[in-house]
Amino acid sequence: MSRIAFIGLGNMGGPMAANLLKAGHVLRVFDLAPAAVDAAVAAGASAASGAIEAVVDAEIVISMLPASRHVEGLYLGDAGLLAAIPAGALVIDCSTIAPASARKVAEAAAAHGLAMIDAPVSGGTAGAAVGTLNFIVGGSAEALERAHPVLSAMGKNIFHMGDAGAGQVAKLCNNMALGVIMAATGEAIALGVAHGLDARALSQMMAVSTSRSWATEVCNPWPGVLENAPASRGYSGGFGNDLMLKDLGLAAEAAMGTGASIPLGELARNLYAMNSRQGNGGLDFSSVVKLVAKNA
Repeated sequence: MSRIAFIGLGNMGGPMAANLLKAGHVLRVFDLAPAAVDAAVAAGASAASGAIEAVVDAEIVISMLPASRHVEGLYLGDAGLLAAIPAGALVIDCSTIAPASARKVAEAAAAHGLAMIDAPVSGGTAGAAVGTLNFIVGGSAEALERAHPVLSAMGKNIFHMGDAGAGQVAKLCNNMALGVIMAATGEAIALGVAHGLDARALSQMMAVSTSRSWATEVCNPWPGVLENAPASRGYSGGFGNDLMLKDLGLAAEAAMGTGASIPLGELARNLYAMNSRQGNGGLDFSSVVKLVAKNA
């Protein structure tokens, strides 16, 4: 079992840390929210007063933070965490950030003699809770081999996409497709309902037909269709609209960096931005259906 420093205990990081504790790992944790730290301590972790204290004697450092600026702010600079992490430790950043930021931090880690992988996740809060996340990894094969036992305690599938930053690129591709599919699924169901169709019957047909997707089978955007979907509890929980908006913005940045064309991705970004401006930024991203169906 490993001595792990876990930094960032939000909706995803908290359950991930809990699964590491269940697997027998020794965790020292830090988060800016005291309640999140208290929950981890109740599950068996020890608390640190700050990120630097958390990494003392750590064999593995895991971070799960909101955005690129938070990751760069944590690790880089004269007072950054990389200078405090013990030599030989492995750094795993599970945040979803810009590929360029991931590469920048990985290069700085290498300069400090530390191995690092970017390992953003897919699977949502439900997957984090039950330990079935998908890890999408960028970095060396050797670093991933070291990380494998730890990642396996938190997830079901591990995909090695290439060198540093490749995990972030692949994650953005996945989330861009998801954002487009969710918006299109909600629009299709709203059209059916406008013509008098029952949303549940329509969704059941779609879920076994050519339009089947995670949006029809797991996170249906129409209230009352799936009992456990965020839509059926006022769009609470799940993956926030503004987080999807952030990821679509990162995808747009990545596209501009290579001259790639993502017309549907850009359209989806605008839709989630509109949904956010209507006050739905904190709701699950399936609430984008509200743009085309007020009764949703």
